[in-house]
Amino acid sequence: MYPGAHAATTPDKPAVIVTGSGFTQTFAELDAAANRVSHLLRAAGVRPGDHVAICMENHDRYFEITWGCYYAGAIYTNCSSRLTSGELAYILNDSQAKVFFTSRYKADQAAEILPDTPEIALRLMLDGTIPGYESYEAAVAAQPDTTLPEQRYAGTDMLYSSGTTGKPKGVARQFVENPLESTPSAVTGLLSLLFGGTQEMVYLSPAPLYHAAPLRFCLSAHQLGATVVAMEHFDPEAYLAAVERYHATHSQVVPTMFVRMLKLPADVRSKYDVSSLQCVIHAAAPCPVPVKEQMIEWFGPVIHEYYAGTEGNGFVYCNSDMWLAHKGTVGMPISCTLHICGDDGNEVPVGESGTVYFEGGAEFEYHNDPEKTKGSRHHTQPWSTLGDVGYLDSDGYLYLTDRKAYMIISGGVNIYPQETENVLVTHPKVIDVAVFGVPNDEFGEEVKAVVQPATMPADDAAAEALAKELIVYCRSQLADVKCPRSVDFRAELPRHPTGKLYKRLLKDEYWAASGRTI
Repeated sequence: MYPGAHAATTPDKPAVIVTGSGFTQTFAELDAAANRVSHLLRAAGVRPGDHVAICMENHDRYFEITWGCYYAGAIYTNCSSRLTSGELAYILNDSQAKVFFTSRYKADQAAEILPDTPEIALRLMLDGTIPGYESYEAAVAAQPDTTLPEQRYAGTDMLYSSGTTGKPKGVARQFVENPLESTPSAVTGLLSLLFGGTQEMVYLSPAPLYHAAPLRFCLSAHQLGATVVAMEHFDPEAYLAAVERYHATHSQVVPTMFVRMLKLPADVRSKYDVSSLQCVIHAAAPCPVPVKEQMIEWFGPVIHEYYAGTEGNGFVYCNSDMWLAHKGTVGMPISCTLHICGDDGNEVPVGESGTVYFEGGAEFEYHNDPEKTKGSRHHTQPWSTLGDVGYLDSDGYLYLTDRKAYMIISGGVNIYPQETENVLVTHPKVIDVAVFGVPNDEFGEEVKAVVQPATMPADDAAAEALAKELIVYCRSQLADVKCPRSVDFRAELPRHPTGKLYKRLLKDEYWAASGRTI
């Protein structure tokens, strides 16, 4: 299904609601707008399988542009609005985008990348223009709102990694000319069969729309004929208010959003009616056990979790009941097989940690990067990995330990920072935390914590006292070797809006200051 099918049956039903602006777009309006975009792309020479790029905030017109690309059979790359100009120019060139959509909000960066992206044939800007960019509104107004006259093929995405280590890499799959009218996405099946998604649901999305999960789940909700309520940005109280106002039935969040909702004062948390929620999905990072326990107690057993990647090479899932029986798990594999392998590539026993490999998932490669593609594969088996470390229990449930790249080796002991972060973030004075290794002359590395406190310490003495309190708290729950030797404080950590922590930026900073190299 696609919005046009629902425009024929429920034309006046809201397809898109944006909470901040109050913008509402019906299925009939969304379909007509997407048709205009598809005509515009075809007129610009975009044929099925050609590449188009989008970089903007959670804009009122975000979905019509993405659906227009889909209607035209384009491979669309939705770029993070937080990329540096160098990263954005790299993605536009690497993807060979013929058309680039952006907004006045991104005008400074749009101007900066002009000389570095000469191959783009058409540049369109919403809410105003600058030299080198045409008006999106004027361009689409000149196009018909009817369907393209030829057979339409479903577009698809090619999304890029966040680029926290090295250059961003596009996750590419072979483009196949599948008829638009009869080609649901794989996520649509998951949303329907696993998470109970229907035409009647109201899907609340608080995350950036350029990220794989929010983008794909929102488009899938439209394929089912459901209303998508998009927040311009996440705010914990505003999220609860949106659940109540729009009677949201389904939503997808990340664990840091749970943490920030739980840090709200009790009277604020109890102020809003969240009983309409039937399914709250979370992913992107493991959730600390106490955090998830509190969320299930608050929202009820409607919390669902999955572990997967943009690559689509595997899917692991658990609902609240499964998780409560196996606390800390990210779930069991669905339509794939898991293999936990040691550094020698051999599978390790149950309960022992190793690199998590998927067997039987979708095929993918990293666009224009055969070495990275090769690095994601097992050296003797047709299995692929996202680079995470974890273990299986005797029932076949997966537990993630951390990413292999973040492992700390101190005195020959392997330490995974995720476990330490999960403890520290539950302290009432902590909003966010990053744990990583820093140089130590005797042990090679030692554990460092950088904390975003609820209130910044007033002076050095207060900072030292809080640091000691957090270290003692950590040692009350974990072995001493896993606890930080020192704690620093910052007003905010470099965390991506999707929940991913840019830990590498912090680690690089500390290693550079020490005069060492990683």
